[in-house]
Amino acid sequence: MPQHDVPSADPLERWIDLTGPLNLRLTLGLHARGRFDLALRFEASGSVWRATRTPDGTATVLVELEGGGARVRARAWGPGAARALEGLDALLGLDDDPSALVPRHPVVADAVRSLRGLRIGRTGNVMEALVPAILEQKVTGSEASRAYRGIIASWGEDAPGPAGLRVPPAAATLASLPYHAFHPVGLERRRAELIRAVAREAPRLERLAETAAGPGGDPEPAYRALRSFPGIGPWTAAEVGIRAFGDPDAVSVGDAHLPSMVTWALAGEPRGANERMLELLEPYRGQRGRVVRLLEATGLSAPRYGPRMAPRRIERL
Repeated sequence: MPQHDVPSADPLERWIDLTGPLNLRLTLGLHARGRFDLALRFEASGSVWRATRTPDGTATVLVELEGGGARVRARAWGPGAARALEGLDALLGLDDDPSALVPRHPVVADAVRSLRGLRIGRTGNVMEALVPAILEQKVTGSEASRAYRGIIASWGEDAPGPAGLRVPPAAATLASLPYHAFHPVGLERRRAELIRAVAREAPRLERLAETAAGPGGDPEPAYRALRSFPGIGPWTAAEVGIRAFGDPDAVSVGDAHLPSMVTWALAGEPRGANERMLELLEPYRGQRGRVVRLLEATGLSAPRYGPRMAPRRIERL
């Protein structure tokens, strides 16, 4: 794929001087949905492209570090460009406080030292986090990313600017589709109906981020509202919480691999259940999601036994 680091249009621009380390790939990688995400791309140079939907319209943002990592340069295109640049501090976690985590295990201390530029940012965009999380329920990663690409390709729109990205579909578009329209992109009726249900409530859900996000925010009412939908449990709510609200305590309870990763890292136990994972994470309450994110970013994984779950092709059934 060609590089797009020198765009040709007339974008809005913003510079931010940094007061601490920032690693764009580690921080924004949390929002990537598979290697071939149509709405997010990392360039070999280290810059990052992101297409999004704001209250003012669609936007594409190019973010890069300059001055040896001392400042951020951001350019944005589209009707939502100004809004996207305004939200850049939050997206990059510039008001996040990594020092709030006090390591209590050697592996966590090592991760903190080696991954100093990892921050917990927030998009403030509930639907852009929620729809992919629903797609990831009880399927392999390859199934989920294929379904997400299919949804963006089918019902999204070309992102503004020169990057060639796609913007995720508007909630109103998803709400208007019959459930069987999702079958060709790999969704069975249960997840399709859930996406339609949350899309119908998108305005209310998006307002949750206003009180849940950022330092001093209270995500609990938002989590309760999300879990009120049949089909959204603690795992899906936490996946939204860490991305949309920037909740450093969000733990995806119910994940197939996360408990074993945590128990292996913190206790040397190759197999773990949710209860044991939460027990080991309890000393980090308030920062449990940050611990998990650090462990994931190290590439650490528990030993595997037995075959992996095979991906399905629901659209062929």
